Amino acid sequence: MLHVFPEGKPNPLQDANLCSRLVFWWINPLFKIGHKRRLQKDDMYSVLPEDRCQHRGEELQGYWDQEVKRAEKDAREPSLMKAIIKCYWKSYLPFAIFKLFESLRLNNSAIRKTTTGQIVNLLSNDVNRFDRVVTFLHILWIGPLMAITVIILIWMEIGISSFAGMSLLIIFMLLQSFFGKLFLSLRNKIAAFTDTRLRTMNDVITGIRTIKMYAWEKSLAELITRLRRKEISKILRSSYLDGMNLIFFDTASKVILFVTFTTYVLLGNMITVSQVFLAITLYQAVKFTGILLFPMAIESVAETIASVQRIKNFLLLDELPQCDHQLPSDGKTIVNMQDFTAFWDKELRTPTLQGLSFTVRPGELLAVVGPVGAGKSSLLGAVLGELPPSQGKVSVHGRIAYVSQQPWVLSGTVRSNILFGKKYEKKRYMKVIKACALEKDLQFLENEDLTVVGDRGTTLSEGQKARISLARAVYQDADIYLLDDLLSAVDAEVSRHLFEQCICQVLHEKITILVTHQWQYLKDASQILLLEKGEMVHKGTYAELLKSGVDSASLLKRENEEAEPSPVPESPTMRTQTSSESSVQSQQSSTPLLKDAAAEDQDTENIQDTLSEERRLEGKVGFKTYKNYFRAGAHWSVIIFLILVCIAAQVAYILQDWWLLNWANEQHSLNIMAYEKGNITEMLDLNWYLGIFSGLTGCSLLFGVTRSLLALYILVNSSQTLHNKMLKSILRAPVSFFDRNPAGRILNCFSKDIGHMDDLLPVSFQEFIQTFLQLIGVLGVVVVVIPWIAIPVIPLGVIFFFLRRYFLETSRDVKRLECSTQSPVFSHLASSLQGLWTIRAYKAEQRFQELFESHQDLHSEAWFLLLTINRWFFLRLDIIYFIFICLVDFGSLLLAQTLNVGQAGLILSYALNVMVVFPWCIRLSIEVETMMISVERVIEYTQLEQEAPWELEFRPPPDWPNNGMIALSKVNFKYSSDGPLVLKDLTTDIKPGEKVGIVGRTGAGKSSFIAALFRLSEPEGRVWIDRILITEIGLHDLRKKMSIIPQDPIVFTGTMRENLDPFNKHTDEELWNVLEEVQLKEVIEELPDKMDTELVESGLNLSVGQKQLVCLARAILRKNQILIIDEATEHVDPSTDDLIQKKIHEKFAQCTVLTIAHRLSTIIDSDRIMVRFSLVGFPLFPFTFNFKIYSSS
Repeated sequence: MLHVFPEGKPNPLQDANLCSRLVFWWINPLFKIGHKRRLQKDDMYSVLPEDRCQHRGEELQGYWDQEVKRAEKDAREPSLMKAIIKCYWKSYLPFAIFKLFESLRLNNSAIRKTTTGQIVNLLSNDVNRFDRVVTFLHILWIGPLMAITVIILIWMEIGISSFAGMSLLIIFMLLQSFFGKLFLSLRNKIAAFTDTRLRTMNDVITGIRTIKMYAWEKSLAELITRLRRKEISKILRSSYLDGMNLIFFDTASKVILFVTFTTYVLLGNMITVSQVFLAITLYQAVKFTGILLFPMAIESVAETIASVQRIKNFLLLDELPQCDHQLPSDGKTIVNMQDFTAFWDKELRTPTLQGLSFTVRPGELLAVVGPVGAGKSSLLGAVLGELPPSQGKVSVHGRIAYVSQQPWVLSGTVRSNILFGKKYEKKRYMKVIKACALEKDLQFLENEDLTVVGDRGTTLSEGQKARISLARAVYQDADIYLLDDLLSAVDAEVSRHLFEQCICQVLHEKITILVTHQWQYLKDASQILLLEKGEMVHKGTYAELLKSGVDSASLLKRENEEAEPSPVPESPTMRTQTSSESSVQSQQSSTPLLKDAAAEDQDTENIQDTLSEERRLEGKVGFKTYKNYFRAGAHWSVIIFLILVCIAAQVAYILQDWWLLNWANEQHSLNIMAYEKGNITEMLDLNWYLGIFSGLTGCSLLFGVTRSLLALYILVNSSQTLHNKMLKSILRAPVSFFDRNPAGRILNCFSKDIGHMDDLLPVSFQEFIQTFLQLIGVLGVVVVVIPWIAIPVIPLGVIFFFLRRYFLETSRDVKRLECSTQSPVFSHLASSLQGLWTIRAYKAEQRFQELFESHQDLHSEAWFLLLTINRWFFLRLDIIYFIFICLVDFGSLLLAQTLNVGQAGLILSYALNVMVVFPWCIRLSIEVETMMISVERVIEYTQLEQEAPWELEFRPPPDWPNNGMIALSKVNFKYSSDGPLVLKDLTTDIKPGEKVGIVGRTGAGKSSFIAALFRLSEPEGRVWIDRILITEIGLHDLRKKMSIIPQDPIVFTGTMRENLDPFNKHTDEELWNVLEEVQLKEVIEELPDKMDTELVESGLNLSVGQKQLVCLARAILRKNQILIIDEATEHVDPSTDDLIQKKIHEKFAQCTVLTIAHRLSTIIDSDRIMVRFSLVGFPLFPFTFNFKIYSSS
């Protein structure tokens, strides 16, 4: 097992004796620490061996596999519930479900059917249902049994009249069962809406830079708010069902009591104090178990059944067959594909790849080229085993290393990303750093190769991420290298270095399959494979390609355009001319000064997946949090009205019981007087007593219904309001916030914390209000009837107060630890899903599973402690209320002469009721406070640092900018207030309508220049656009007036129509026209629902080049005077690049165009070239020249 965090303290439960286990004495040291200081992660006890995620997951996995096999044999659907029951029938513990293990094995067809948001929802909400259901399982048989017992006892005392009340009790229980079915239906609908909302939130978080530059925050906020509104409408209905159950709990005993004794007296009977006392006591008992807990059990079971179904559907998704790429017995590596045909989506008529055949042997370089959407990345997927064949076969013998087209970087150090689980060997490591041109980049990083990069490598440029991914592959020393358009992410000089020093030298003995659009390197390839629409157009050498007549003139033209004079003398680049030994010698001549923090033989797996520490608040949840929570739900006047209704309801409940006992007491006194006088028993005025009794019952019912429904409405509305505030705050946060916080952490707040506020907190808070007022009422009645009882009760209250405070000092910290340790679980899951191909290519599934288990076990440590300390507290509460009951009982006996029968019956029935109400009230108070931590976290997210306003009072003219002039004067720029300068003293002028190319080494600040223009962080200095200072206008007024084709193309989950025109500003004709202009019309027409076809998460059913064309289409639709192209054509083939350039010249001829590029051909028609240099210890500065004049001279 690999551990992300150091092993926790040994769990004292393992060595605790029986007595210590019974009274939870072994947990006392933790309370002492919590009393002295704030608890930290290393204060937690290790998970017991039998409770580890690995053990529990493998155990359940075994039962599930057996169930699936039996189901296949019996031709039925497998039941996950059966597997769970078989696994945990002896002793239940919330299982660390094996979702990550499962998700790492999903095939790509299955991945397209689910999203990261859905999986996060399964982990955060659905799995947590099991924690709740275990509390109520026994209530399913105890509730009905107790109801039957009460019916018998009441019948024995009152006779046939009891059936009137009991029939009502049965009706209530049947209604609650019916509500349980409704609740199950609502829960499924809520889960679907939650999945959609989280899926959209995941898109927003991962694409936040593009969203901000498009100024789409408002519209996406409206979209998510609409989704949330639909979700909250169902949540409110389910809360009202919960409210009905609480109303039954609150008023059922009163209504049943009223019906029972009304029937009894109308049949001509006289009520007695003993009958009333027995009825109140028994109905109070059945009220708690049968009316409150039984429906909660039904509801919890219904929720769990829905969750099990959703989890089962996920587990039944198709898995990737296990591929064995190990060397054959003869030791020869080879990649051989014969007549290979495959579909990503079998619903489409056209195959992704069709009839491909080729063979690659050690020492050979296969270059794969072709237009956008030709199937180049899919070919690599087929070699990896990600794309299963529908015809033909592919044979792969050897260990694979893979570099994806969109580089995948873990949150961790640069070194841990390169080593990727391998041991650190300095000589080999330095060789890789040199070959991958990372020396200069590492010198600029704060801690060199021990610098921690953010989630998804947000602190690195695309080129740096690409080279780190390449370094990871090279360090693995694999047999087969699959490189997906790696060279497009870097500038021409670095590209040449990587090709010559890494691919042609270090990897010259390996099998290398290189997908590329860099035609100038094709002459060094052993074979060239030209694809078009998934079919092989040509296969052969460079010379054969030129002779084949496959548009060879265009290829040569492109090659000559791409080739630039080398700043150093040419060296042989053919793989066959270089030995690895000479390569090593040449590379060792210059080595970067890297920090030797790890020993050469250190296993670095323990430093992988490093996450920034999540901030935890300290101390108790303050009054301000409660105030903000309630104020988010309603105005103060409504809240005050609710408080008055709550008090009135409790007064009405007590008065009803008091009136019934007073009635019985008066009847008893009247009977005694009549007996003493020798008269026949007299009846009291039935109309008077029954009328008052009916009025009080009606008031109880009215106030109870109002209290429950109004409280639930306010609390659910609070959740809605705070969600919307958090969403607005997140969208207004600067990009530096997203660099510091992993997507999983933010999603955790939108899933688990909002889930608590939606489902659990409103009901728990409402229950707490009811039971707390009931407890106060009981104590008030007891003290009024027996005043001296306050003398021993006060010390008990003081003991309870200090015990609760002592407990909460630890409980709050443990709950916060539980929340903060769950975020890394989601972050690791989201990151793993993004890098799925890479993880599986390196056969790292087991390692990532173990990393997941380490995160999960750390969370289990906190969760186990939370459960244990609660048991510790409630055990001590039992002692306190046992003493209270004894005091009341003995007090009643001692004061028997001074109390009337009604008073004695009332306080005894209430005292017995305390046995149930008191621990439940305290449990709810703790539950509410711990869940208020979720509110606290959400409120913290509503108070994030914000960007400048979207609109200011000063608004630019509607036609601004009509010229497109840009001027910068002494501009300094950094991404965060405490970050390093990435632009320094930048001064330049760009004329209206000018076409400017921006080039420079990777990491020189080219994209930072664009970020400064869009004010992704506030620049120092002055930037004018058409003579308006950009810092004097709102962000949206600025960003809406510039179009960008970003470096990292973003396609959101949804339809193509929504991706092109999220605000419905354009007609279908305009959308189809723009798709035709960017040559995507045919691709979209092949989809089942054309423009209304739902694209899968991150647009996985489009290639990277096609996503870039979508971004171009968006830019054309926006029709702005300024267009910025940030390395947008690096991942497209030359013909598509030509198309993009042509469309830019056509559509933006009169516009100002800034183009960041690595390809010379992309910027060759620019009016000016701006060259960015980056030198150690010197400011960044531009050098500009007129390329057309330069080239003509």
